[in-house]
Amino acid sequence: MSIGLIALLDDIAGLAKVAAASLDDVGAQAAKAGAKAAGVVIDDAAVTPRYVVGFAASRELPIVGKIALGSLKNKLIYLLPAALLLSFAAPWAITPLLMMGGAYLCYEGSEKVFEALFPHGAHRHEAAVGEAAQSTRSVEDEKVSSAIKTDFILSAEIMAITLGTVSEASSWTQALVLAVVGIGITALVYGGVALIVKADDVGLALARNDRPISRLIGRSAQGAPNGADRALAPLTRGFGRGLVRAMPSMLRVLGIVGTAAMVWVGGGIILHGLEGYGFAWLSHAIHAVAGGAAQAGATHAAPVFGGFVEWLVTAAASGLFGLALGAVLIPLLHYVAVPLTRAVRGAGRKAQKHTA
Repeated sequence: MSIGLIALLDDIAGLAKVAAASLDDVGAQAAKAGAKAAGVVIDDAAVTPRYVVGFAASRELPIVGKIALGSLKNKLIYLLPAALLLSFAAPWAITPLLMMGGAYLCYEGSEKVFEALFPHGAHRHEAAVGEAAQSTRSVEDEKVSSAIKTDFILSAEIMAITLGTVSEASSWTQALVLAVVGIGITALVYGGVALIVKADDVGLALARNDRPISRLIGRSAQGAPNGADRALAPLTRGFGRGLVRAMPSMLRVLGIVGTAAMVWVGGGIILHGLEGYGFAWLSHAIHAVAGGAAQAGATHAAPVFGGFVEWLVTAAASGLFGLALGAVLIPLLHYVAVPLTRAVRGAGRKAQKHTA
């Protein structure tokens, strides 16, 4: 073997080691970024199931699949290139865009609270907003579209957190980490959502199954249950009935958590963005109150609760701020944005008729 070939193989081995080290670094940074984005991931998982409630069981998984596909498109096709482009060409634009997304979350969450408190007024508001919509999509398409829009905001926050974690890395490392985090979080969130929405069907199947062992090992369901079936069936059937009874309450709780998550995350995005524009006093006041509550909690309970209390107070304050902001945005949309949209469309139709 010639010396040149040996040198070439040595160079290839060196490059392979560098690539392996780089991939290890990508994995480590993706895990770190995913951990930092855990709060938004929980919000995303809590928000999504409410878009599936009310549909036939046969449509639940297809709807989750459509939303998951839309989420992947959000992250990989739109947000990933936009994040890289903005970080390179216009890093100043990231914060305003995130704040616009946060305002949308506050509006969405506050609208759900408004709907729960004043159902008739909420229906009139939604009808007015619906008249301004351009298409007459089916209920399913409308739900999927609404879920994907909400996911876009949450995904943007996840990608922004990820980008902040790897801001000092090379461009290709940033792209790989963003892609790994985007795909991994989408699989985690929507896999969990699929399990949640199908849990009642699993419970119903368990409640009706008097041969759990036979079905588990693939034996025929004909004939009398064997001894293992008779011993285990009361437990599996009881668990199935409990799961079926618990799922409506669980979905209602998830709906409440999802609404709270919207105003919490949205309010937090706005508060964090305002800090960069010289309005840090509100965030500082919240942190001061949260820090005092954490010290009190650590003193009267256990030190381990201090961090949890601080997080809870900060989240609650961000949620209240987001709820108040959303309450302001609802009438602005109803009395300003919707009439303006109608006027613009009316002018456009008149112009088309005049041209024709």
